[in-house]
Amino acid sequence: MTQKDAHWFESVARYLGDSYLKYSFTKGTKQEIDFLIEVLSLKDGDRVIDIGCGPGRHCNELALRGYAALGIDISATFIDQAKASAVEGASFQRLDARALKNEINLHGKFDAAICLCQGAFGVMLDDSDDLDVLRGASAVLRPGVLMALSAFNSYFSIRHHTEAQFDVGRGVSHERTILRNSAGESLETDLWTGCYTPRELRMACSIVGLEVVQICGVEPGKYGLHEPSVDMPEYLLIARKPL
Repeated sequence: MTQKDAHWFESVARYLGDSYLKYSFTKGTKQEIDFLIEVLSLKDGDRVIDIGCGPGRHCNELALRGYAALGIDISATFIDQAKASAVEGASFQRLDARALKNEINLHGKFDAAICLCQGAFGVMLDDSDDLDVLRGASAVLRPGVLMALSAFNSYFSIRHHTEAQFDVGRGVSHERTILRNSAGESLETDLWTGCYTPRELRMACSIVGLEVVQICGVEPGKYGLHEPSVDMPEYLLIARKPL
């Protein structure tokens, strides 16, 4: 992490660069957006904010479908990539998701929010950080509309991530992994990911005043209305901002 980094993930994103989009979990964008359009009841022209947008793949797909999509991310590298690949209807802004609750100009402006693939929620290591991400999402939504947020499944992590160290007290998975950049070079680094149970997600929503609609078990590129399971790597939380 350099002195200018506000979060450890920035150095990871800077190293990965364009190679981020070569990872398998990024290949299901169209299926994920197909599902989210339906489950979030999006209408033509709706405004959607993507919190932790990375290089902008979900925003661009939404814009191609006729929605106005704003992507925010803490990584300057990813925001630069997103802007370079932006299609009409998609825009991007470097912004820390933890500070979204303070962006008064964005409050109440969006018809839906998405926060996927641990783009913001889950890479924050302090409980208050994740709550701040939820507070920000709630603040920018219009009353009565929905958000979709993915989170790692604690049960899956304990059961299947046998090479990672799981901090039971904090609910954080820590692993040493190899990153490969666009030049084909490799770097061994640490990754920390917050993991959750459905009960914890419901409690977090209750704290910030969001109403839980449904919690599904999902995996990248295979979103659906599946019951939560110890063998599904992620949960997809659907929550509503009250009227």
